[in-house]
Amino acid sequence: MACRKCKFVTTGKVCPVCKSSDLTPDWSGVALVVDPSHSQIARTLGITEKGKYALRVT
Repeated sequence: MACRKCKFVTTGKVCPVCKSSDLTPDWSGVALVVDPSHSQIARTLGITEKGKYALRVT
């Protein structure tokens, strides 16, 4: 499941990053962010927490 607000991929029912329960199984692409403070991809996508993120969420 991917969060529609922050795109974090999780197996739970609530997003651990933004605490939203608006999750969807319809997502594609993956970005693994290990060090968001030094990652250009994390800056571009607006990611501040490390983890697995979907590139597109519908």
